[in-house]
Amino acid sequence: MTDTTPFGTRLRTALDTRGQLCVGIDPHGSLLTAWGLNDDLAGLETFSRTVVEALADRVAVLKPQAAFFERFGSRGIAVLERSVAEAREAGALVLMDAKRGDIGSTMAAYAETFLAPDSPLFSDALTVSPYLGFGSLQPAVDLAHANGCGLFALALTSNPEGHEVQRAVGADGQSVAQAVLRRLAAENAGAEPLGSFGAVVGATLADAGVDLAINGPLLAPGVGAQGATAADLPRVFGDQVRNVVPSVSRDVLKHGPSVQALRQAAQVFVDDVRAVTN
Repeated sequence: MTDTTPFGTRLRTALDTRGQLCVGIDPHGSLLTAWGLNDDLAGLETFSRTVVEALADRVAVLKPQAAFFERFGSRGIAVLERSVAEAREAGALVLMDAKRGDIGSTMAAYAETFLAPDSPLFSDALTVSPYLGFGSLQPAVDLAHANGCGLFALALTSNPEGHEVQRAVGADGQSVAQAVLRRLAAENAGAEPLGSFGAVVGATLADAGVDLAINGPLLAPGVGAQGATAADLPRVFGDQVRNVVPSVSRDVLKHGPSVQALRQAAQVFVDDVRAVTN
C-alpha cells in the first residue's frame, strides 16, 4: 500500500534523521568509464545498483537523472524502474529529475508516469519546469496532493543562462522566479512541518535576491563540482537553510565503484552541511 503521508512530512523526517543531502544518480558516459565500466546497458546497471546499494539506506534523497537512462531506450528505462523501486525499498526518498513541463493532457500523462502509485516509475517527488506558466503544472500538483508526493519547480537554477528568463521582471514588478516561489508558497500554506512543493535554487548564486520563505524544501544544485560548498548555504539561503536539500552528484559519485568510498564521501557532505546549519 502506498504511503500517502505528505512528501514534506516524510522529507522533514529524512533530513532530520539522515542529514541534509541529495545524491544524484547520473550515469553519464565519462563517469561509467572512470568506474572501469563500459558505456552500455551492463555498465548502466552496475553503476546504478552500486549507488543504490551504497547510499539508499543512509542518505535522505536519491535523485536519478532520467535522461542518462532514457538514452539506452526501453532497457535503460527498465534499469531506472528497478533503481527507483530498490532505492525506495531501502528507505531513501526518490526525487526523479526529469524536469517535465507541458500543458493539458500531456502534463497529466507526465504526472501519471512519475506520481501515480501504479506506475513502475512511481517516485516520491518530481522536478518540473513552470515556464509554460505555473498553472500548466496543475495536473502534477493535483496528483502530488492525492498521492503524498512532492514537486520541485525550477526557480533560480545554477546555470548562468537561466537568468535571462528567471530574473526577467513582469508588469507587476516581480521577477519570474519570485512569481514561481509565490505560487509554491501558496501550495504549501498551512502545511506542517514542511510543505511538499519545493523550489530549485542554485547554491552557486551570489545572492538569491528573492523571498525563499515558501514553507517548503529548497533543492540546491551546485554543491561540489560546480563550485559551491556547504559554507555557502547560509549566505544564499539565510534563515531558510534548515529547509535546504543540497544536491551533489559528481563529488560523491567519483569515489565509486567502491561502496565504502561512496558512503564516506556522502557522509563528509552530510557532516559539512550539519556543521553550518546547526
